[in-house]
Amino acid sequence: MKPAELVQELKTLRKGRGLAGRVEDRVGPLLRSACSVADGDGMVAIREKVSDRLSALAADLPEDLRVAALAAFAICAEARQPLYQERVRWAAQRLDRDPRTVRRRVDEAIDLLAELASSSASPPAVPGGLWHTTSLSIALVLDELLVLERRRIVADQEGVRSLDLAVSLPEGRPSATVLYGGTLVDRGMETSSRWGYGLELPRPLSRGEPWETAILFRPPSLRPYMVTVPRHPCDSFDLRVRFGASPPSEIWALEGAFQRDVSDPGYRGRSSQVDSSGELHLRFQGLMPGLAYGARWAHQL
Repeated sequence: MKPAELVQELKTLRKGRGLAGRVEDRVGPLLRSACSVADGDGMVAIREKVSDRLSALAADLPEDLRVAALAAFAICAEARQPLYQERVRWAAQRLDRDPRTVRRRVDEAIDLLAELASSSASPPAVPGGLWHTTSLSIALVLDELLVLERRRIVADQEGVRSLDLAVSLPEGRPSATVLYGGTLVDRGMETSSRWGYGLELPRPLSRGEPWETAILFRPPSLRPYMVTVPRHPCDSFDLRVRFGASPPSEIWALEGAFQRDVSDPGYRGRSSQVDSSGELHLRFQGLMPGLAYGARWAHQL
């Protein structure tokens, strides 16, 4: 695959509504190959495959280039304006840069995405690689500082032996206990708020075989948010936060946010409420790799 030709296809794709528009005639042959688009795929399937593949590749880019790329192609939910220049202005506000600088960042990101896609000798049949998450469930009990994570995955290739995972916890490296599903591998803090870990499975999985895991985390302290940033496609995410008798005055659901937005006081998200037990329950579908999903709240009363 020739990166220079793929660059031109990506520049064509970013025009107009990007991936939010009709894509059948604007996804070129090289991009179709890189994203495993089949001849019989319709518009919805093409959009999903290209969005997932570009999101996964963009996850390896520096923050500013990732923001610029996801906005340019209208992958980010908040950057689906009908015109490319409007999406550039949106990204410029998020990055605190002028639009001319963001346009250069988009071009740089496209060059890197083309190189990354071209260097993949055989793109996976399912975007994300060896496996993908069908369901993720996180329950946070604030009074006890306990986080229970349950996950169900499906192997997309033969012989999957380990799961490379990460969770964005409010602060620091937690202690972790595997309740079932494998042996924990601590990969350390990848950023100030994201802890990387892995699970070595007791046996290799066959293609299409499901697997379930559960881990109990005890974070050393908490900031007023709980999010996950998937590395692989995730079909659904169920989040429960038990605030108890003194719930916060405001709570916001974060869906497809950039990681820098999670702690940005200027970024609000969707207003949410607790129930009569002081519990928050949020559900998310079709999570994009590299974007943040979860909740943030004002400091408790």
